Amino acid sequence: MKQRFRWPDERLIKAAQDGDITSLTTVVMESQPHVRKFALSLCASPQDAEDAAQEALIILYRKIGTLRATGALASWMFRIVRNECLRQVRLLVPRRDEEPAEAEVSPERSAEEAVLHRLEAERIAAAVGALPRDQRQVLVMRDVQGLPGRTVAHALGLSNAAMKSRLHRARAALRDSLEASDRAIDPSVGGDPRP
Repeated sequence: MKQRFRWPDERLIKAAQDGDITSLTTVVMESQPHVRKFALSLCASPQDAEDAAQEALIILYRKIGTLRATGALASWMFRIVRNECLRQVRLLVPRRDEEPAEAEVSPERSAEEAVLHRLEAERIAAAVGALPRDQRQVLVMRDVQGLPGRTVAHALGLSNAAMKSRLHRARAALRDSLEASDRAIDPSVGGDPRP
């Protein structure tokens, strides 16, 4: 029979917020299976998921006092894990974009360009993070990490044809998502150019 894990109860969370170390340790331990499950469903790879889960548990331990409502622990932890997974993708996305043109990029980018670059990286990272897990994994491994197709297929237990098909679907979904966000910002993008 599958064991069902429960989130810590509100009294335990309140005691942890009040500084009781035993309660805090228990809250972290009881939250761990849920945090790992969130991370596995949101992050691009099992290693990224493990890193995000560990970071989220450290944040829980250090900042439980900032949690406003004891009943909001699950949603708070979900947001922390999601943000950690997106942060990992953001760290990879600019690196891939900047490699080929590194010699052409001026070392003195304006503050406005730096902000726009960061916002674009965040937008891409959010779109990648919103992909279904199977598509996100193959896209990150192939396009972000730059792994060879055979390596990606082998790591995911797929045939080369299945990996290519999944990658094609992921790229199409990402392109559609980015185009939709472009249209949300500027309705004339991708549509009828007439006013």
